[in-house]
Amino acid sequence: MSTLARLTLTETRLFFREPMIVFFALAFPPILLVILGAVPAFREPERTLGGLRVIDLYTPIIVTVGVAVFALNSLSQLFATYREKGVLRRLRTTPVTPRTMLAAQLLMSTLLSMVTMLVVLAVGRLAFDVRLPRQLPAYLVGYALTALAMFAIGLLIASLAPTGKSAGATGTLLFFPIVFFAGLWIPRHAMTDVLRTVSDFTPLGAGVQSLQDATAGHWPHPLHLAVMLGWTIVAGGLAAKYFRWE
Repeated sequence: MSTLARLTLTETRLFFREPMIVFFALAFPPILLVILGAVPAFREPERTLGGLRVIDLYTPIIVTVGVAVFALNSLSQLFATYREKGVLRRLRTTPVTPRTMLAAQLLMSTLLSMVTMLVVLAVGRLAFDVRLPRQLPAYLVGYALTALAMFAIGLLIASLAPTGKSAGATGTLLFFPIVFFAGLWIPRHAMTDVLRTVSDFTPLGAGVQSLQDATAGHWPHPLHLAVMLGWTIVAGGLAAKYFRWE
């Protein structure tokens, strides 16, 4: 087994020792979908939605919320804590470089967030007859860009936060406005034109619309793909510039 694979396995085991992070990252999104799906009105087709149901719109929103939890509350806090406790500094004296640790964390977050996505889609399909993505390649592209953008933001938080607690607090503060513009409280179709325009330029707003387009059988709008790619480049570049290993 390669060094990266062994380290990823070790980090995954450590991740599952944090019950609160595990709950919110893995269990909370499917539970939230079940709660929303239990509302009878959300399971009824609406003419204003072109025959879709509210639960159909909320499924991709909850998928992106799962990504946001990993990026803002897991990845950022864990990396800032490792730097605070000197883990990254000590790694530099071993064959396992800090960059390998970074790759392991990103790989773990990606794989586990994909598990959450699959569970949400399965619950939506089996419990509420939510249709699966008609354009699977487009869905995967939209999901990958959403994850990249959010992980870049999480790493930027980790690069600037002096401690693990401050990284967790910063991630929590950013979580609520980001998921608001994703449509968690007000779905995008119900937003005003101004709010929807702002949402188009946020990573999760663009991500949600991309997943909704792919579910309907269309490729995402180039604007939304460009927005997510832009967030990845800018946030990732700033994270690389300001990240400190000790």
